[in-house]
Amino acid sequence: MAFKLVIFLPLLVLSILTSQTTSTSKRHVASQIKSTPRRHIVKTIRVKDGDIIDCIDIYKQPAFDHPALKNHIIQMKSSHLESRKDLQESNSPKIPLQVWQQYGSCPNGTIPIRRSTPAAKKNHHPSSSKIIINPNHSFSVVLTEGFSYSGAKANIKVWNPYVESINDYSTSQVMLRSGPIESFDTAEAGWAVNPGLYQDNKTRLFTYWTIDGMKSTGCFDLTCPGFFQTSSEIVLGGDITSYYGSEITIQISKDPYTDNWWLKYNDKEVGYWPGEIFVVMRNQANLVLWGGEVHSPKVGTHPHTSTGMGSGKFSDFIFRTSGTITGILIEENSNPLKQPETLDVSFDEWDCYDAHLLQEVEPVFFYGGPGSRQNRRCP
Repeated sequence: MAFKLVIFLPLLVLSILTSQTTSTSKRHVASQIKSTPRRHIVKTIRVKDGDIIDCIDIYKQPAFDHPALKNHIIQMKSSHLESRKDLQESNSPKIPLQVWQQYGSCPNGTIPIRRSTPAAKKNHHPSSSKIIINPNHSFSVVLTEGFSYSGAKANIKVWNPYVESINDYSTSQVMLRSGPIESFDTAEAGWAVNPGLYQDNKTRLFTYWTIDGMKSTGCFDLTCPGFFQTSSEIVLGGDITSYYGSEITIQISKDPYTDNWWLKYNDKEVGYWPGEIFVVMRNQANLVLWGGEVHSPKVGTHPHTSTGMGSGKFSDFIFRTSGTITGILIEENSNPLKQPETLDVSFDEWDCYDAHLLQEVEPVFFYGGPGSRQNRRCP
């Protein structure tokens, strides 16, 4: 296996992507989606530190409000996502999946949804595009590029970085993307500290999707229709802050029989992004990225944001106290998981956030940084 270290501007990352024609009508339909009000509650679970979890009838979930999904038949289980036993036994965390599970459970036939505040609903869309286009985002990622990715997986160490304001957020994730730079499709998942969305500074499980380069479509978690949840155990936006330094396992894989993109969290199926909502990624992804991101209007400015990435420390491959990603795997053409043949490293602001790829038996990716917090290097 070959690993190479490459540092370059984010624009170059996607400049090699194919420029397939996107569907203007589909983008327009998706852009009209509104947040779904709370309804059809079967049970409510109140968590000690403030979260309220509503158990919703699975057939009344927000995804059905998407114009393209009103007659969708829910796929209750993936026909393709079978974890390799060796990886599952060695990498699955031996901890509760999420904090709220200590306070109750949702009955079969329902899905748990974290109740959002009105303020959070105003922030369910990112302020603007992520990687590649927008100066408000700083990335430290390892990536592989090609033309036939049908899945990706990794173990991501959980941290709780400092986030300066409600205008900032910090995430660590697995991302699959496809399409031209100005209107790419993406599906991604990992952990986030996002006070603008979640109204606190806890570390939480998140998902995100878009079909137009994050201009007007898509959202986090279930704050707009688009993701079908099948699990009664996992809450998107659920608190995982009790487990700092432990790992979560994220896997996104396309079902070759239905074209749905399935999400697994700690080897538990959560649900899927239906193939119908995508333009280019209905067939495949041509870029996979693993790593960290900081969003802030103060990225690339002086003074720079003090929001941290990863653990808030620069990449540390000796003591491993930084953001760390292991078990980096891909699927090609729905074949079994394997290690990528080549990996490139990219980070935008070396004096604020950096990255290092270590080749051992398998690749291990270290990333992160404090931003300008107690760091004179960062402007």
